[in-house]
Amino acid sequence: MMERREFMRLGLAGLSLPSILRLRAEMKAKAKGRAVILVWLRGGCSHLDTYDPKPEAPREYRSPYGPISTNVPGLQLTELLPRHSKIADKFTLLRSMVHSGGGHPSGSLQMLTGDTDSKDKPKPIHPDWMSLANYLRRSPDRKLPNYIGVNAITRYDSFIITGQSKIGEAYGPFMVKGDPNAPSFEVPNIGLKDDSAVNRLQGRVTLKASLDNLDRATDISGSIRSFDDYEAQAMQMLTSASARRAFDLSRESDKTRDRYGRNRWGQQLLLARRLVEAGVEIITSELSGPLCGRVSNWDDHAVNHHIFDALKFRMPTYDQAVTALIEDIYQRGLDKQVLVCVSGEFGRTPRISRVASSGGGVASGKKGTVQPGRDHWPRAFTNLWAGGGIETGGIIGSSDKRGEDSITRRTGARDFMATLYHHLGIDAANGFMEDFQGNPVPIMPSPGKPVPELMGKA
Repeated sequence: MMERREFMRLGLAGLSLPSILRLRAEMKAKAKGRAVILVWLRGGCSHLDTYDPKPEAPREYRSPYGPISTNVPGLQLTELLPRHSKIADKFTLLRSMVHSGGGHPSGSLQMLTGDTDSKDKPKPIHPDWMSLANYLRRSPDRKLPNYIGVNAITRYDSFIITGQSKIGEAYGPFMVKGDPNAPSFEVPNIGLKDDSAVNRLQGRVTLKASLDNLDRATDISGSIRSFDDYEAQAMQMLTSASARRAFDLSRESDKTRDRYGRNRWGQQLLLARRLVEAGVEIITSELSGPLCGRVSNWDDHAVNHHIFDALKFRMPTYDQAVTALIEDIYQRGLDKQVLVCVSGEFGRTPRISRVASSGGGVASGKKGTVQPGRDHWPRAFTNLWAGGGIETGGIIGSSDKRGEDSITRRTGARDFMATLYHHLGIDAANGFMEDFQGNPVPIMPSPGKPVPELMGKA
């Protein structure tokens, strides 16, 4: 692929649209069959109480949950993660994530779009990495959308934290809503069961195409291109029996469903595994809602939750669902193909705060009750990586003795994105996309570098 500096020397006109298409074809061939599952912890998970315990920290920092050993010598987690401790050889912890976004919107935008601004924005100005990867790897012959959100990452309160920006809405996620554990769960508009209905639909599409005299050569906004992509995707979904099967959790054994947990989070991640096996390359699944506690997310300020009660409430479900996914990826021979990443937008403050609750409920004392919490913390936090052909059973980077700052192998949000792109065969440093006018534009204006240990040998 053309080096970035050479591209800039030649100027934007030096790379034609056919050249971009050729490079894209090479990229697709290189990473054929690879997939990413991003498990998102909206609100930010406390690293000290989970993946980066600090048992020697002062009392005002220290978690009440003690460390436990794992099946990897020298790697400890907190007692809230007993299932993780038994399969630590199948994942790697990156303990030195850091960025400058202290608010939920800015932290999310940094991690998901590469925006370096520390200020919160109402919506993204850059496309999120999932949509951009979908755009770069699009193919007209797919039976399923290539980017699916099983409880998709979309918003934080009134702020939009993902979006397609200049590439067009057609490359956003196909959204799977609702509780996959509910007996009535069904994904609408998937695989018409009646062959005559399929034939009637295809006839209508053929008629529409014969009447469509719009000159697409005049389309400079990208709106028609997006509409056409939407239409093609919708037709594939409506007429594909294989799509219907991919979303049908009843095809899984009771034993497998029980292993993931008969709850929303467990069945979300089981569905994610089914979708990668069906050929979907980009899947996100946000673990939020009532299983988190009173405010339905991981934002464990004292005004929201008694943080330690909240963690005790949610972590057994989390521990079971995440480890089931990781084990399943390895047991089914998907560990080279599928990269699993678990992260939120940041960690939580190492120093424990004590503030009055704003309301009672699950994992929160009644209004006015003074309770412990941790606040936003982007200066050091942890994410988990598994599969993808990576080196597992290890730790990358470290935070200081209080968990306040990353001190070795500091890793930024753009490095995080570059690592995910790399697994999908996308060169964030030297790659280009075209805008609505067909002009080549760098994928990332100032890209990060993939983390070497997370660059799998698949």
